[in-house]
Amino acid sequence: MTKHLRAFCTVLLLFSAASAPAEDAKAPAKKEAAKKIEIIKAHAFAARGEPLYKEGFKHFNYVNPNAPKGGDIVVSAIGTYDSFNRYAPRGDADSGSENFYDTLMIDNDDEVSVYYPLIAESLEYPSDYTWVAFIINPKARHADGKPITAEDVVFSFNKFKEQGVSQFRSYYKDVISVEAPSSHKAVFKFKESNKDYVGALAGLTILPKHYWLDKDLSEPLSEPPVGSGAYVVTDYKMGQSATYKRLDDYWARDLPSRKGLLNFNSIRYDYYRDQTVALEAFKTGAYDIRVEANIKHWMQDYDIPAVKKGLINKEEIAHDMPQPMHAFVFNIQHELFQDRRVRQAMNYLFDFEWLNKSIYYGAYKRNTSYFENTPYAATGKPEGKELEILKAFKGKIPDEVFGEVWRPNVTDGSGNIRKEMRKALALLKQAGWQLKDQKLVHKKTGKPFEFEVLMYRPRMEKVALPFKRNLERVGITMNLRMVDTSQYLKRMRDRDFDATFQGYSAMPYPDPSMKIAFHSEFIDSSYNQAGVKDPVIDALVEGIAASQEDDDILMAYGHAFDRVALWNFYLIPQWHSNVFRVASWNKFSRPSVSPKYAVGISSWWYDEEKSKKLKKAR
Repeated sequence: MTKHLRAFCTVLLLFSAASAPAEDAKAPAKKEAAKKIEIIKAHAFAARGEPLYKEGFKHFNYVNPNAPKGGDIVVSAIGTYDSFNRYAPRGDADSGSENFYDTLMIDNDDEVSVYYPLIAESLEYPSDYTWVAFIINPKARHADGKPITAEDVVFSFNKFKEQGVSQFRSYYKDVISVEAPSSHKAVFKFKESNKDYVGALAGLTILPKHYWLDKDLSEPLSEPPVGSGAYVVTDYKMGQSATYKRLDDYWARDLPSRKGLLNFNSIRYDYYRDQTVALEAFKTGAYDIRVEANIKHWMQDYDIPAVKKGLINKEEIAHDMPQPMHAFVFNIQHELFQDRRVRQAMNYLFDFEWLNKSIYYGAYKRNTSYFENTPYAATGKPEGKELEILKAFKGKIPDEVFGEVWRPNVTDGSGNIRKEMRKALALLKQAGWQLKDQKLVHKKTGKPFEFEVLMYRPRMEKVALPFKRNLERVGITMNLRMVDTSQYLKRMRDRDFDATFQGYSAMPYPDPSMKIAFHSEFIDSSYNQAGVKDPVIDALVEGIAASQEDDDILMAYGHAFDRVALWNFYLIPQWHSNVFRVASWNKFSRPSVSPKYAVGISSWWYDEEKSKKLKKAR
């Protein structure tokens, strides 16, 4: 446990004896021992392990606490927006709308699932994790200057539960009450012990009750709302741009968790149709900073005078972060992809080595795990506690799970995949498919193997087209469907797709929030992209949720989940990189220490001297 100021209370569990005399055989032989529950008062909360920053810390390690405040920054966003409400199931929210609100407590870029004071200056919870109380900082203010109170906390939770996305209601179904016994204390009570709730509620977004009381959170918002955070919108053109200005009197600016951050006076988000257009705009100086995700752009399109003259900084910032599972994801609720053998066959036809060599300059590494770059990635054969867990599901999981962990096939990069095609066709034949007139058709129904891939990023076409050609070689027709972000989000929410290029967020460790992405209870969640509805996966995710206090068991469950999910072929893994590729116009400075889990742009600042030199040079 973390180091806390501790208060103790003893909760006596009283059991009265039956009315029969003490010598009656039915009477208890001895009284139940009283149990002591510790009430913990803490400055921070860590879902696992100890907080890095102890009570009384001055600032996070990756910031410059003396960073000057001032200047403006312009960043890009792709697509468009039609709402300032990022919590509505409908609409496409402005990229900067997360700036409107603060949370009870705040995480940081050096740790995973560790929360420090923001709106709440501290928290209290019992050692059995059956409730949590947040103590509101009396200085906390909404953007319009009105105090943030415990009533806002109660209102926010209920508002999200009643009008937010269905995942919120499902996830917090075991919160049995939320109350405000005073204006500066909010208490959440749980149906049973739930450590995950403590951390999750620490990250609860706080809405101003006086603004949202008569508004529907499930509806798009055409005007900027009153928020609880450091920035307010001062100018916008719906769908094109939005400018956020930092409040001069932001109440939390000197808190240790905010020190050295939020350094820009304003942040403007400019919207572009696609990344190619956005890149050209960046090179003209239309916006200031770009984290480049396209390796071809990085290798070819920055060979310009501004880079050569040092007007644009082009940096590769190394990291070893846990990586997301970027992937080609099957909707396994779709009839075509319900058979595991079909999904395995299609994995053989994805030629990563050719793509990496021919298109990506050999810059990427193949994803091989849902816990990429962490100790929780499964390796070798299952053994020990992991094997014990898996044996309970024998006959309900692929037999291959008990052998070597699945790894993507490796080609020679030449584009010749005849061997892989033969393996794919053998699996497809087992699944009831056959070649007829160079088309793959089902033996029983005669229907051709044809499906649609839903996309919103044009740059994914260069990945999709070689895959499409490989599929055509075995008689499969893959159609590409490019839509805008609004249509994409709606179709994903409605599960109106066959497959998509998307994937799952990085998972530094197996945590209870995995339920939202993999548990059958959340089959209707857009986060459960593959549409997983499997009692074994349910049991493994539940085991993960129940094992957060035991590192050895959690490791075993993490390995078991990874192994089973990989052998079920919910997706075709893509790739990752261990560097951030960042280009910025040379008018910013940043701390000498980078955070562990982010680029860290939130800790950069506008450098007046650099800006003067840049203006003169341009």
